[in-house]
Amino acid sequence: MSILQVSDVRLAFDGVVAVDGVSFEVGEGELFAVIGPNGAGKTSIFNVLSGVYRPQRGSVRFAGQDLVGMRPHRVAAAGMARTFQNIELFSHLTVVDNLMLGRHNHMRYGALSAFLWLGRARREELENRAAVERVIDFLELEQWRRLPVGLLPYGVQKRVELGRALAMEPRLLLLDEPVAGMNVEETEDMARFILDVREELSIPMIMVEHDMGLVMDLADRVMVMDFGRPIRTGTPAEVQQDPDVIRAYLGEQHRSVAP
Repeated sequence: MSILQVSDVRLAFDGVVAVDGVSFEVGEGELFAVIGPNGAGKTSIFNVLSGVYRPQRGSVRFAGQDLVGMRPHRVAAAGMARTFQNIELFSHLTVVDNLMLGRHNHMRYGALSAFLWLGRARREELENRAAVERVIDFLELEQWRRLPVGLLPYGVQKRVELGRALAMEPRLLLLDEPVAGMNVEETEDMARFILDVREELSIPMIMVEHDMGLVMDLADRVMVMDFGRPIRTGTPAEVQQDPDVIRAYLGEQHRSVAP
């Protein structure tokens, strides 16, 4: 069963086509990857899904809802969370405080009860703090929990950003270059946590990434983009064997020899 259906999406800016004829589905529990060179339209697809851009054509249905024209905060409330290519954290806030921001969709109390710290505000705050502590434990962030994120290593900051998205308890997670700029050890740690998200939390994911080794190891299916259009969608093995993909994106050294 698919949680997301994207059909014939086209997005253009003053005649410049960013995305054209893009169609795909993401199943429950699936890790779907989107690859391609810079400018291929990968991040534009994420911006369409999250409500930042409105396409001129096509449909986007998420968990039975039509997302086209829906504002970003409504998309987030529907259960879609996102990380960003460039870290978008509050550097002077602690890890706990940054993760608490991911709980905003679960907070229902008003300003008065928050000021008085009574009843619903106190109860919800404690419940949301407990949810954040579970994320901290899941991503092994205990030793940094009270530190400002601006003081943390780059790889840990990327992990905190993943944690903020997980704190939303999403039904679909968008990962925009989750290992960009990381060293080998940090990349291996992030890959492990991505697998844990799929296997332990059963959250479907769409991942944009330039690290082909990571994509081929983790993804269930891969869509290859070229100048805003999809040129191949299939399993990692199928994509690796496609001549156009090998020539344009992966290089001959990545080609797998079929048994």
